[in-house]
Amino acid sequence: MNKMNLKTKSYNLLFLKFFCLIFYIFFFSNILKAEVKIVIYNIERCFFTDATPHHMIGQFPTKGNPNVFKKQNLKFCTTLKPVINDNFSYKAKTVGITLSGIPIRPNTADWYDPKSPKGHSKKNTSGWNLEGITPYKKKLGIDSNNGHVDKNGLYHYHAANNYLLNLEKNSLIGYAADGHEIHYLGPSIRSSWKLKNGTRSTIPFGNHDGSFFQDYEFKEGSGDLDECNFGEINDQKVYFATNEFPFFPRCLWGNPSKYFLR
Repeated sequence: MNKMNLKTKSYNLLFLKFFCLIFYIFFFSNILKAEVKIVIYNIERCFFTDATPHHMIGQFPTKGNPNVFKKQNLKFCTTLKPVINDNFSYKAKTVGITLSGIPIRPNTADWYDPKSPKGHSKKNTSGWNLEGITPYKKKLGIDSNNGHVDKNGLYHYHAANNYLLNLEKNSLIGYAADGHEIHYLGPSIRSSWKLKNGTRSTIPFGNHDGSFFQDYEFKEGSGDLDECNFGEINDQKVYFATNEFPFFPRCLWGNPSKYFLR
């Protein structure tokens, strides 16, 4: 009887070890070791990064994203002396970079396309640019941290997340392509972009529900920030990440560095 008990306990211990191993693989296999180095050169702040987040990422590829995560070897430099021009621009493909070395790309490259089996493609003829966050989040494979990978395996953010909110003791989470700081204060700062009223006048028709960039319009004074999510903190002009559209700045008041245009 004692031998049977010992044998049963031995099997139970083996099962427990096996279960722990499976648990570790399933839950922690996507926690990756990040490498980012920030160096000051003359009048530039340069990020050398493998674009690996400090948190778990989604299981890629997914149904909405066929791409596989790959470590990168990237360099992003921003000026230490940012300017504010008379007009803003939408030149930068990557609008900024976090202190943890993850590129910020709030826009998507996908457009509504009724001829595509997926309902969207890279063709912009419809004039309706898909949003990564809100209704199309799952369709484009955005994970729980509001990021996904592109065709080159580059993981990037489309919106802020709780990890960024807790990244530093202060609100600074990164730098924009033009050198201005990016801050995140959670729900305490509001965007001035709002959903349009009514319905779309062309296909895909339907209500303006946030599925597309064109579902939104800027309403000056309706929030705390301007069209580029630009505002003030401690008497300093900075950009803000917001919990609602546009999530990150889509336009820039300064001169974007060449590293962010590719």
